[in-house]
Amino acid sequence: MLKLLKILVVSIAFVSLTGILPAFAAESIIVNGSTTVLPIGQATAEAYMKNNPNVNISISGGGSGNGIKALIDKTTQVAMSSREMKKEEIELAKSKSVTPVEHKVAIDALTPIVHPTNPVSNLTIEQLSLIYQGKIKNWKELGGKDLKIVVVSRDTSSGTYESWQEKILHKEKVTPTAQLQASSGAVVQAISKNRYAIGYVGIGYVNKSVKALTVNGIVANDKNALNGTFPIARPLYMYTDGQPKATVADYLNFVKGPEGQKIVKKEGFVPLK
Repeated sequence: MLKLLKILVVSIAFVSLTGILPAFAAESIIVNGSTTVLPIGQATAEAYMKNNPNVNISISGGGSGNGIKALIDKTTQVAMSSREMKKEEIELAKSKSVTPVEHKVAIDALTPIVHPTNPVSNLTIEQLSLIYQGKIKNWKELGGKDLKIVVVSRDTSSGTYESWQEKILHKEKVTPTAQLQASSGAVVQAISKNRYAIGYVGIGYVNKSVKALTVNGIVANDKNALNGTFPIARPLYMYTDGQPKATVADYLNFVKGPEGQKIVKKEGFVPLK
């Protein structure tokens, strides 16, 4: 009897060490990419894990480009992105036997922000373009104070940067004097501390430490983002390799479902419906 008990204990120890305990092992999902989508990813993951304590979701930012690269390299199961995948990224993925599948998870209004003390409250697309090209250099040219404009931008690995370059700069290059920031949170912090500065972030990052500008006289809000009248609205995405299965599919259905979309709204972004 004692010998049998010892064998049983050793067997349990061996199974535990080798990880062959499917009934008790936690399932893992790795999510990587856009810092704009990051608050949605973090909040939905927290809620999903609360409902499913056997699942562990690891979330990290770093930019849309980095998330897509991780998906192509098969080091993440879900890539968060604030832009569509590029043709060359899809081709590279397919060359590595990765089939990207797009999942829209929210709508965003890409919002220009300034310091709260800045009297300027509206800019046109053309004015924003000239500011970011370095052709408008002083706030007095825009009805503001006689202060030099400090241009703050996202870095080039950011999907938000690419959306801004497409919709505002029309593929022109941002001024070389721009201060490049690695995350949306860093942009907000930079603007909140500099009364000369202008930046841009997803609508979910706008808070009382900065002032949101209207664009072409249109407010960045849910209604205007959904009906397309706000000129810098865009979808936010999560990408998977092929159609998601099992726990990954369940998590993405949660994000796109009623509870997940309530979280999208709570995080300051625009639900799909």
